[in-house]
Amino acid sequence: MLMISRIKNFLLNNRPKLSTEVDLHSHFIPEIDDGCRSVEESIHLILQMKKLGYKKLVTTPHIMSHRYPNTIDIIKKSLFEIRSILKVKNIDIEINASAEYYFDEHFIKLIKEEKLFPFGQNYILFELPYTTRPNDLESGIRNLLEKCYKPVLAHPERYRFLNKVSEYRTLKKLGVYFQVNINSLTGYYGKEVQKKALMLSQKSMIDFVGSDIHHQKHMDHFIDSVFSNHVETLFSNNKILNDTI
Repeated sequence: MLMISRIKNFLLNNRPKLSTEVDLHSHFIPEIDDGCRSVEESIHLILQMKKLGYKKLVTTPHIMSHRYPNTIDIIKKSLFEIRSILKVKNIDIEINASAEYYFDEHFIKLIKEEKLFPFGQNYILFELPYTTRPNDLESGIRNLLEKCYKPVLAHPERYRFLNKVSEYRTLKKLGVYFQVNINSLTGYYGKEVQKKALMLSQKSMIDFVGSDIHHQKHMDHFIDSVFSNHVETLFSNNKILNDTI
């Protein structure tokens, strides 16, 4: 309750710099990945998002064959349970689900079988290994496009092997959308990540923004981040598509 009071106090004297009421990329479904550990934690975080002005959440549990072998059915079942609890508690916020796919052989197999869990207009959120560029990245992207999926790269600012503007532009030319974490803009993941996030914002290369909230520590920083001028600048410089989903 202290955190929710803090948000209320913020809102009395400030206004979030967000120009969207839709969050993409979070881990609010409990006990299926490295996100929320309990239903209570999930509801507590969702309520804080509502207090910040969000009206719709697209939560995205990991699908990572070697660590979080989730399926569409598992995610949908858990989503139904969260929706039911929100309804009982009379918390008026829309919550949908998709997935954050780890780029591996299992992901490539699911693409070929067209067994993915998209959001919006057939968008697919995927992440890469943080330190090593996959050799089959380009072919995987082409496979997605051939199956009429729209690839969305989660937090492109966080991959150590992506540094040059030309590397990001190459991915954009292939047809990849970029989803940047709002906390990246204010240094939560370190100065190098912040530098790349601000560069992508300045170059008008960002398509979606997300909270990527897993737990209360993420939320604490997020509450500060949404009041940052960096966020206001991002929405001024980029055509953000969150409200279209």
